[in-house]
Amino acid sequence: MNQVTTPIHVIGGGLAGCEAAWQISQSGLPVVVHEMRPIQSTDAHHTACLAELVCSNSFRSDDATNNAVGLLHEEMRRCNSLIMSCGDIHQVPAGGALAVDRQMFAHAVEQALTSDPLITIERGEIKNIPPDSWDSVIIASGPLTSNNLAESINNLTGEDHLAFFDAIAPILYKDSVDLSKAWFQSRYDKTGPAGDAAAYINCPLNKTDYEIFVAELLSGDKIEFREWERDTPYFEACLPIEVMAERGAETLRFGPMKPVGLTNPHTKEKPHAVVQLRQDNSLATLYNIVGFQTKLTYGEQKRIFRMIPGLEHAKFARLGGIHRNTFLNSPALLDPFLRLRTDLRLRFAGQLVGVEGYVESAAMGLLAGRFASREKLGQTSAPPPSTTSLGALLSHVSTRGSSATFQPMNVNFGLFPPLSDKVRRTQRRPQMCQRALADLDIWLKEQG
Repeated sequence: MNQVTTPIHVIGGGLAGCEAAWQISQSGLPVVVHEMRPIQSTDAHHTACLAELVCSNSFRSDDATNNAVGLLHEEMRRCNSLIMSCGDIHQVPAGGALAVDRQMFAHAVEQALTSDPLITIERGEIKNIPPDSWDSVIIASGPLTSNNLAESINNLTGEDHLAFFDAIAPILYKDSVDLSKAWFQSRYDKTGPAGDAAAYINCPLNKTDYEIFVAELLSGDKIEFREWERDTPYFEACLPIEVMAERGAETLRFGPMKPVGLTNPHTKEKPHAVVQLRQDNSLATLYNIVGFQTKLTYGEQKRIFRMIPGLEHAKFARLGGIHRNTFLNSPALLDPFLRLRTDLRLRFAGQLVGVEGYVESAAMGLLAGRFASREKLGQTSAPPPSTTSLGALLSHVSTRGSSATFQPMNVNFGLFPPLSDKVRRTQRRPQMCQRALADLDIWLKEQG
């Protein structure tokens, strides 16, 4: 078998692995995806489906003119992203965000891969670094990489893995929400990509309700960490609700419970604080509690969250939880093409490289798949310009990130090269977005 027809192996069937496999197959090359579930389960997954969304169902803002993650959405669409295509098809109302029916989304991704004649899915755990006969490998095993493979990676790199805790928000049944107290509205009645200006269910709290709720959060029983987990930090962009409450009495009112842009139609008043529920499936039967990732015990979640007006009789389809995520010290280990500097046949992608967020993880899979394909075909590659979202993230995990202080990162404009000081502040983000898409189009044309 010659080099071109030898398959590229992708370890991991999450968003990054699925996107990488799709990009490879679109280049006309065979690819084998190795997914350990259901043979080997994880602490966070609930199904054996590829591309399962284990936390939120939101891909966050879809505004490509003024928001870095919305810009990343558009860049990935222009790169023929499978994850974005399936997300667009199976979106549910979420104001200005792109949220998806998580079950239909995962099934669509899996169907696309299993029906592709160039893609083979193999179920079973890869416990060790693959043999040299696998001449091109993308390791996209995710933040819940099995202990066996994680130890093998650690032994190969000589670097300790870094880790942080990530948390999951509860999901409840819509018909258990009391709409005589709650109401539908998006902040400032903003219409989102699904075309609905009343995408969220809002549960209002007055000052007394809020103070009691915060007190109960702080005193409620939490999951105890094991000894070896106690020094593991949280990821700042996904803090448990009770950890946010510990930072000050008003923290939640300026975070996930901020009441701005909302008016209670039952009382014609603006609430002191609000809890928002976002649609979680296309049938609109399930809603998740926005920003309410938690480490409270299951019993305490039910008791405390039912104190929220409108949720007194809430029935939960899934309670919140917390899990330990693993990532590499990528700036010390990876080159600008996501290859391990000491073994160039190995690439890494997804959250494992130190990006945070569904779309960011898929973006790293997209790039890894493209780089691996071009290398296999004997073509030269160039990283996307750092003026793009794709290039900015890639630079963070390879050439520009500091190995001494490296932490997982969502895409943000702070990662982009600045514009001239002469550009007015109000125009900086729109101009960064315009620059990014223009530069991306040039890169795509040059890369064929």
